[in-house]
Amino acid sequence: MPLAVQYAGARSIVTAQVDRRPPRPGEVEIAPAYTGICGTDLHIFHGDMDGRVHRPAVLGHEMSGRITAIGEGVTGFSPGDPVTVMPLRSCGACAACQGGHQHICQLLDFIGVDSAGSLQERWTVPARVVVPLPPDIDLAAAALVEPTAVAVHDVRRAGVSEGDTVVVVGAGPIGVLIALLARRAGGSVLVVEPDAYRRDFISRLGFPTVDPGSEDPAAAVEDRTEGAGARVAFEVSGAEAGLATAVQVLGVRGRLCLVAIHPRPKSIDLHRIFWRELTLVGARLYERSDFAEAVELIHDGTVPTDVMISTIVPLGDAAEAFAAMESGRGVMKVLVCTGAVR
Repeated sequence: MPLAVQYAGARSIVTAQVDRRPPRPGEVEIAPAYTGICGTDLHIFHGDMDGRVHRPAVLGHEMSGRITAIGEGVTGFSPGDPVTVMPLRSCGACAACQGGHQHICQLLDFIGVDSAGSLQERWTVPARVVVPLPPDIDLAAAALVEPTAVAVHDVRRAGVSEGDTVVVVGAGPIGVLIALLARRAGGSVLVVEPDAYRRDFISRLGFPTVDPGSEDPAAAVEDRTEGAGARVAFEVSGAEAGLATAVQVLGVRGRLCLVAIHPRPKSIDLHRIFWRELTLVGARLYERSDFAEAVELIHDGTVPTDVMISTIVPLGDAAEAFAAMESGRGVMKVLVCTGAVR
């Protein structure tokens, strides 16, 4: 029986044997190679999503692997093919789906949250969510396709263009990816981050930083823009102070792109939004085109996966991966190796 990493309750991660389920018609079985631990996984780990996650739950949605078996009627894939998964299963019938927004389906099954994810040795999923990878791609690097697709979608939603002053509030993995892609789109990017390790990490990628504990980010942006303020701000911190900063740094008719999950209500300066005619844009998940672009960005080396992957642990040590990500000390991205690396 294959092994799986399961969320058993707040701050409890266990490894257990699970049944192997052969693919039914329209499905494929994958041997996951690597799975990344992300902020959503940490929300689950902390017990913040117990009303949604059914325990014991197999987590994991940032992944790469190889196909091991194919169900009846599936074409275009063969055993051994390297793949990743766009972990969104939509209903196809709700107003969002009918309007062409299947990625935010009103009945969305976010695979790895609402149903079993990739932190297991064998994983059966619908063929329609499987995304092919180039045959020569590094599978550890390919585990970053999903978070890169998030950043692709965020930068698109924010409409970053050549010459825009862009402020990224929060330099975790998604913040780093947004900064890289906003710069690629022509933006002049400044990053606000209180953590010294993260400031140092992103500064080594060529980005100027502001420590909000010692410098006023809004004043720093005004200095850089001769009082005009930023054109675009990304709120990636999930903190109330970060949200306030993202609003304060924006100039007239600036755009705030809300990326972080704010599970509880936060206060926001509505007068500032009114006074400067700001636009608030939500950015959730990704579309298929975002995933396709993310694969290219990983494959061509635009995303520096070699420095973003801090450590890789075996499946049996997955609890340590969660602890490392939770601590935030000296880590950017932690991967769990589930075995099928070649």
